[in-house]
Amino acid sequence: MGFIKEPKGIDFVIKSNPLTEKQEKELSEFIAKRKIEIKKGLKKRIATDSK
Repeated sequence: MGFIKEPKGIDFVIKSNPLTEKQEKELSEFIAKRKIEIKKGLKKRIATDSK
């Protein structure tokens, strides 16, 4: 996905529909899982880099 430059004098406004409660919960769970995966990956990487 690329970056779209706004022409002078024109503003792009992006309006999204609000998330449902189910979507909010799923998104929160996904973010929490990814944070844990990233921390595990960093710990593993640090352990192998220090050898």
